[in-house]
Amino acid sequence: MVNQAILNAEKTHLAELLVAIQRCVYFLDASSQKLIWPLTKEQLQAQKKDVALFEAIAAINEIFAKLQDTLGAAMRHACILAGEPSESFLKVLSFYEKMGVLESVASWQLCRTARNLAAHDYEIEYAEIADHFNTLKSLTSILYLTAVGFLSYCRETLGIEPKQDDFTVEFMAIIETNKQKGLL
Repeated sequence: MVNQAILNAEKTHLAELLVAIQRCVYFLDASSQKLIWPLTKEQLQAQKKDVALFEAIAAINEIFAKLQDTLGAAMRHACILAGEPSESFLKVLSFYEKMGVLESVASWQLCRTARNLAAHDYEIEYAEIADHFNTLKSLTSILYLTAVGFLSYCRETLGIEPKQDDFTVEFMAIIETNKQKGLL
């Protein structure tokens, strides 16, 4: 009986992580919609004291990182539930690449590198700031596709859905809109 309770708790935790993934996609998309893309050096220089602009780009930085971190935690957790190797994150990524959830390990690492650059580099050159955020915008599709593939994997392989459907309709609408625009 104790083992079943532990298993149920682990499944519930994954279901909660699935909600968090959908929520991150929702807020990343909402923050991205506040900006005119691509960002330019001239725009950032002209609006260097525009609080709303810089709050939106700060939110994108934060939520992009949160989405990738949450996806990573959920993917490792799902591997454990599925009985797949998870002792190293590279094995986790390789597994999801083989399953078609992840485009490639290299694409995941590219997202991680772009995310880490902003976390450790406080750039003051507006051209570099614009380049960073334009890069995050272009890499967002990788995370969105991974989220869709991962939620499908959890549903089809593990029988686990998001714990609540608070963000499901919006998540699916965002994915569909991005597909129609040719971004996914």
